[in-house]
Amino acid sequence: MSSLQPVRGTHDLIGESQRRFAHVIETARRITGLYGFDEWATPIFEDTRVFKRTLGDTSDVVSKEMYTFEDRGGESLTLRPEGTASVCRALVTNGLTQSLPQKVFYAGPMFRYERPQKGRYRQFHQIGAELLGPAEPLADAEVIAMGRDILQALGIARDTVLELNTLGDIESRTAWRDALIAYFMERRDELSTDSLSRLERNPLRILDSKAPQDRVVVEDAPMISGYLTPQARAFWDDLRRTLDILGVPFSENPRIVRGLDYYSHTAFEFVTNRLGTQGTVLAGGRYDGLVSEMGGPKTPAIGWAGGIERLSMLLEEAPAAPRPVVVVPMGDDAVTAGLTVLQALRGAGIRAETSYRGNTKRRMERANRLNATHAIVIGEDEVARGVAQVKDLDKGEQTEVGMDQVTSFLRGLSRGA
Repeated sequence: MSSLQPVRGTHDLIGESQRRFAHVIETARRITGLYGFDEWATPIFEDTRVFKRTLGDTSDVVSKEMYTFEDRGGESLTLRPEGTASVCRALVTNGLTQSLPQKVFYAGPMFRYERPQKGRYRQFHQIGAELLGPAEPLADAEVIAMGRDILQALGIARDTVLELNTLGDIESRTAWRDALIAYFMERRDELSTDSLSRLERNPLRILDSKAPQDRVVVEDAPMISGYLTPQARAFWDDLRRTLDILGVPFSENPRIVRGLDYYSHTAFEFVTNRLGTQGTVLAGGRYDGLVSEMGGPKTPAIGWAGGIERLSMLLEEAPAAPRPVVVVPMGDDAVTAGLTVLQALRGAGIRAETSYRGNTKRRMERANRLNATHAIVIGEDEVARGVAQVKDLDKGEQTEVGMDQVTSFLRGLSRGA
């Protein structure tokens, strides 16, 4: 059994790594709660059509990265590669399109078959937020500000930059798409094979290509700013003005794109230079046509997702391991009394442990290994007198306390700390 290892692209979360991981989720849950978001949990696998409809057959995720399998009933199922599609599916199947807006927070594992590298795994984890219903720029600004607040609460906002772009409305995108096709057709001999296949089906994806030869061509490609309708430009102006009011700094990046037709207006990324090439830690945009792809009505929506692994890597320090109180019984009679004290402590919300075997020396050694704050020492004499010795392991001080007063004594110390 010792030769068995985690599957490539997966990892165990134990000790410090788990505390970092949990801290990111708990912080995001707290901040999104302040904005009125409720947590949803959707299945980790869905009907494959949920993702093919939303991510597009031409996307790398669908064509190369999804974990898709046929179950025993012959149904095609896919481990979710992202969370937004599942949330939109849940909105429709639970009949919530008539109860808008819906503010949704989620956290959980996602799955993509890609080359593992720093901060990127085949089973990775995300926090995410979706605001379904509002069509106004204020909704976009509020969702972006919420993401910034999470980064601030984690102490990593200073290490990130918000990059912002507009994708315009459908009229803007159609005119821009035509201009891109014309431009790339003139330079098609310089494009990569992948970009050539995207040229007529989805030219916007060429803008996001990582191939060096494509990057050279993309530098001079038309930008959407020259094709915005008056309505799209007004939305873009309102968004930037509202972010200024909310005190959210940003940098405009016209190369942030989303390739599918249901994306519109806002696209954004919080990026860092501390993780090498894996610099995006939280990203999102507006997707006004996605719910209708699930069979629901046309529903405006804006959301984002953040990689928990990447966010946890940016934390300055791991949250400290919780420090327990350790009950140390000495002698058979003391074990029963010790168990009573142990359960009283836990009932009062105090983390408490005991040893299952060993002499007093070994039990105290274990208390030190656990970095316990106090040891509750109970011997035969203490049982006879109904007391316990409460030893402060940091200060080395010891106080005799009535056995039924141990809990209140420790709670009083924590309040005074």
